[in-house]
Amino acid sequence: MPATPISSDRKTKGILLAGGLGTRLAPLTTALSKQLLPIYDKPLIYYPLSTLMLAGIRDINVISSPEHLPMFRTLLGTGEQWGLDFEYTVQDKPAGVAQAITLSRDWLDGARSALALGDNILYSTGLTGLLKDTLKFESGAVCFAYPVGNASAFGVVEFAEDGRILSLEEKPKKPRSNWAVTGLYFYDNTAPDRVARLKPSARGELEITDLNRSYLEDGALSSVRLPRGATWLDTGTLDGLVNAGEWVRAIERQQGFKIAAPEEIAWRNGWIDDDALRALAKSYKSEYGKYLKALLRSPQG
Repeated sequence: MPATPISSDRKTKGILLAGGLGTRLAPLTTALSKQLLPIYDKPLIYYPLSTLMLAGIRDINVISSPEHLPMFRTLLGTGEQWGLDFEYTVQDKPAGVAQAITLSRDWLDGARSALALGDNILYSTGLTGLLKDTLKFESGAVCFAYPVGNASAFGVVEFAEDGRILSLEEKPKKPRSNWAVTGLYFYDNTAPDRVARLKPSARGELEITDLNRSYLEDGALSSVRLPRGATWLDTGTLDGLVNAGEWVRAIERQQGFKIAAPEEIAWRNGWIDDDALRALAKSYKSEYGKYLKALLRSPQG
């Protein structure tokens, strides 16, 4: 077993939003959730799930449509096999990212939350430490920002020279910066009440930018600017999906380790033991299973 397992954060619960219709990916998504589509050697949902796990979060609410939620139950189970505890919540009709907070209100029961979008991939050297440091916040909200070339396609955050957030805009025609807000957000326990006060946007949705703006107006929003060399991939388009698969393939083949393998993260975190990892490895008759078996022989990878 690795010598320094990551501690759990049971004060913060994770919300994994895997809803939406995926219309930009049709016909791939006609009968299948886009978060179940493959990114090289594993389903897309594994990547944001792994981000929550790297932060030390073990209680996770998976939100999806009535027709897709059973598929996620089949794939993910109870979470016990990875030392996790999954809740499953139906989203009858997509009504904005912030709706995930409302749907999770009773389950959160006053806890802080980490909301991850099911179609986002975040990767960086030192990501675990960055996430753990961010989770030390006691109040307010934290978003993550990443520099992009096409900022008008995303939510955009504008910074002052001292790092303070000056403004937030959703897909502006003339962006005030090139910093996009990624699909990972940390909120204190006031988030459900704040969402309850939001008014739907012109497209009839509870916008996550409006929730973040409510924190900004109270001087309670901060942002982590991802370091140079970090990778953030939005797989909402076909090109994004293909590019992400090619990127993961290249990194894994070059460096010899898996990105976003829940079994490995759970094992390295100390949430499952060697025997549990060995049993999980045997369940895969593939290169993925061989990789997990190899970890037991060479923990450093």
